[in-house]
Amino acid sequence: MNLTRVWFHLIVLAIWAFSCASSPAQFLRPRDIDMLPAAPADHRISYGSDPVQFADLRLPKGKGPFPVAVVIHGGCWISTFADLRNTAPLSDALRNAGLATWNVEYRRVDQNGGGWPGTFKDVASAIDHLKTIAKNHKLDMNRVIVVGHSAGGHLALWAAARHRLSKDSPLFTAKPLRITGAVSLAGPGNLQSLLPTQKQVCGDVPITKLIGGSPNELPQRYHDASPVELLPLGVQQILITGAQDRAVPPTHGKEYQEQARKSGDKAEMIVIDNAGHFEVIAPSSAAWPIVERAVLSLIKPKVGS
Repeated sequence: MNLTRVWFHLIVLAIWAFSCASSPAQFLRPRDIDMLPAAPADHRISYGSDPVQFADLRLPKGKGPFPVAVVIHGGCWISTFADLRNTAPLSDALRNAGLATWNVEYRRVDQNGGGWPGTFKDVASAIDHLKTIAKNHKLDMNRVIVVGHSAGGHLALWAAARHRLSKDSPLFTAKPLRITGAVSLAGPGNLQSLLPTQKQVCGDVPITKLIGGSPNELPQRYHDASPVELLPLGVQQILITGAQDRAVPPTHGKEYQEQARKSGDKAEMIVIDNAGHFEVIAPSSAAWPIVERAVLSLIKPKVGS
């Protein structure tokens, strides 16, 4: 091989190496998560009369009473994007870590009864239903946290905030089950901040449909539905986002964290390198140990233990 050809091959190899190093990483997609292994739930329990109003309960080994992680899946608040299968691997992994998990299905904006106020009422009813089943399944109602992903991250923060709603709000519930901590995985805490990119991210305007209009048209609804407007929540909040998340970039979590801290809440923001939107709910990913530690950090030990 002559010198010219040697140099040609070296240049080609250099270009190939540079392109591999500079090309974007292949991050997980929703269907990748749905295909991850997860043991079946121990019980599927209805919390309402609609076919979509149910949740999967997974119980850890032991005698209990068990701390509970309420798990809320995402999917742009749209039923065709995701359902509770998307958070089944996460729910199973947390069950193996010693938590009972209550993986919630709920009506979305494209389903009868979803949107305003049905989506919010479903999440509230599902959580409060734990009080009904707690005795039979040995659940500790003094140690209940919420963990949500993407749109479910918004709903998780809202669930921790709903005790702050005024009595005249359509979303008000008397004596809601007390939440002791919240983890938002790539979820928005401020709905208005996500409005400009909702079409780009979701291919639709689900926030507008969720609330029923724009902030100018329905300011009180946006107030009652957006966790940032209900601060302080009075519980610890952990926000976790992949550094390469293009759907809900870390700026959204940082914005919410700043407001939460200003209100007096304890709020932590964790940005995970080399992670996109779905790595944070994949027990097989390098991001998972960070997520698991964060979730477990919110579970307080039993009194006397």
